[in-house]
Amino acid sequence: MTDNDIAYRALALQTSCHAVNKCPDTPSARARMAESIARIGRQVRAAKGFLGQDVRLVVLPEYFLTGYPQGETLPEWAHKAALAPGGAEYEAMARIAQDNAIFLSGNAYETDEAFPGLYFQASFVIDPSGQVVLRYRRLISMFAPTPHDLWDRYLDLYGLDGVFPVANTSIGRLGAIASEEILYPEIARALALRGAEVLLHSTGEVGSTTLTPKDVAKRARAIENLAYVVSANTAGMIDVDLPPNSTDGMSKIVDFLGEVRAQAGFGESSVACAEIDLAALRRYRRRPGMGNLLSRQRLELFASVYTGAAIYPPNTLLAPDGSHKVPDRSHFLSTQRQVIERLTALGLI
Repeated sequence: MTDNDIAYRALALQTSCHAVNKCPDTPSARARMAESIARIGRQVRAAKGFLGQDVRLVVLPEYFLTGYPQGETLPEWAHKAALAPGGAEYEAMARIAQDNAIFLSGNAYETDEAFPGLYFQASFVIDPSGQVVLRYRRLISMFAPTPHDLWDRYLDLYGLDGVFPVANTSIGRLGAIASEEILYPEIARALALRGAEVLLHSTGEVGSTTLTPKDVAKRARAIENLAYVVSANTAGMIDVDLPPNSTDGMSKIVDFLGEVRAQAGFGESSVACAEIDLAALRRYRRRPGMGNLLSRQRLELFASVYTGAAIYPPNTLLAPDGSHKVPDRSHFLSTQRQVIERLTALGLI
């Protein structure tokens, strides 16, 4: 297949999130997840039938199977709501990808046998054969463990390819960004520098009729990196005390020049569907001119600034012997306070 042949439609499926927080035990939480997967499978099949067989990529919202923890300890949430790599939930989602001949991307809490008692927030891509071809663990989070909190050991286990993975697929080179990470340009840039052409953004964010910080960032990341952004928000959070439509709407597809090609309104929707034209993207990336921002990067200008500017410390969950600790959630806020105090003492803020 040549560059000129690679064009398809992507869908940011705006589907509701049925939270598991109020489920009385793990079996009932798993049953709810199974119901959500079955519902999403029906929605994917119907959407592809309506939108056309050239829909080859479907992106789902952030934590679409569970919602987010609301008072649960890390081990409680890991046991109740986190998926095991290769577990039943992944197998069920693999069948959706296979049955519909699509690449299926989403975001879920996930365990890792190397770090018992903890979980990571993982974005994934399952290809049409049912194989997980990309697994990205969120790097910046307010109240959850990240690879950076276990940095030295995580790098030993997975290397930099496991930190900033890019999947080279038949629908282009795919990278994933989780939720508020769209606000951190370094993550999208790192993926672009590793070849990413389509940034898959599973998000659970404030719905608004006006521009929000995340919505601005989606367009900025697309422009900066000459990449498509496929961003799927939830269509509301079901069975939580927060008003359900606080996170709703604004799923969209942004092209590599920052133009919004399709955008959903509020509620469950398959409206955010548009063409991904990789041939056009690749032509633009290879074309000399002021607009070719990737080719004009002078990274050496900034390397020493980043290297010498330690802000949030790595390895805060690692002991000197390499073992890890399972913290209370207060650990993360306490660490941030210490960072702010240090930056203040240095006169940087």
